[in-house]
Amino acid sequence: MRIAQVAPLTEAVPPKLYGGTERVVHWLTEELVALGHDVTLFASGDSQTSGKLDATWPKALRLDGSVRDPNALHMVMLERVRQKCDDEQFDFLHFHLDYYPWSLFYRQPTPFLTTLHGRLDLPEHQPVFHTFSKVPVISISNAQRRPVPQANWVRTIYHGLPQDLLTPKASKHDYLAVLGRIAPEKGVDRAIKIAMRCGIPLKIAAKVDRADQDYYDQLISPLITGNPLVDFIGEISDHEKPDFLSGAMGLLLPIDWPEPFGLVMIESMACGTPVIAYNRGSVSEIIDDGLTGFVVEDDLSAVAAVDRLPQLSRAAIRQQFERRFTARRMALDYLAAYRSLQEASEPRIKLVSSAE
Repeated sequence: MRIAQVAPLTEAVPPKLYGGTERVVHWLTEELVALGHDVTLFASGDSQTSGKLDATWPKALRLDGSVRDPNALHMVMLERVRQKCDDEQFDFLHFHLDYYPWSLFYRQPTPFLTTLHGRLDLPEHQPVFHTFSKVPVISISNAQRRPVPQANWVRTIYHGLPQDLLTPKASKHDYLAVLGRIAPEKGVDRAIKIAMRCGIPLKIAAKVDRADQDYYDQLISPLITGNPLVDFIGEISDHEKPDFLSGAMGLLLPIDWPEPFGLVMIESMACGTPVIAYNRGSVSEIIDDGLTGFVVEDDLSAVAAVDRLPQLSRAAIRQQFERRFTARRMALDYLAAYRSLQEASEPRIKLVSSAE
């Protein structure tokens, strides 16, 4: 199958450090190529792929200080995709750009779908999904769908990562961990308080976006400055994650928002490390409570769950990751969705019997 994967230009595919959507697009593209498909990746020029790269801009926009209007370049990329559709270069289009492609691509014949990677509970989303109620979309959790039941949901496809990207390492389990991004909705201040109430060291491997600097300065910095229990490491790469996660007793995820998926949860599972997460968004779908971690409601139940972490089998956690959250499983799920939409778009031949 000739497939176009259309990624945001914000980060490279894969991103150098943080960037969930672009990482998922990379893993999916690589698996589709490994399965024998002809894949063109529309992304920034510093991206890497085993498929064909069509670069709209030479550098990821977050790293390019000269770009002040990223929407302009995304419009150019979408037009490049459309022109190649006119030349019949693709059998299927897969977008990762939210609703941006819908008005243009709903008016052309090549079958397509969009994976929605973000939250959908904002008021302005309602008119979008009412207007484009026939555009096929993929959810990354069932919880993500709840605010917009009127959308044309094809299926839920959970993210997956390469089976051998992150693997368990032999290590002592002598600290709790936070991984990802420091932001109010991620609840890092709550994670620090949970660790302090348990009297267990906490290591934080996370980035601070410019938009979240005030949260860091006002709430996080006072909690970690001079605190012997907290080690703020900063942003880490995939190469560093196995040692970081394998050494942790558990990953803390005391989120306060409708998390659409949460890659850090399956990254932790890949290393055999259990997760303690608040019951928000996708959490109860991703974590098998009592097997791969604990789904909790508040700080007190999180503290109690920390005492139960040694009861969980790290080998069983890794096995559950391999069963549910590999990139190969994700790619096969997407291929099934592509073929279903292809079949639905094929013209039907109507047989008319001639009257005698």
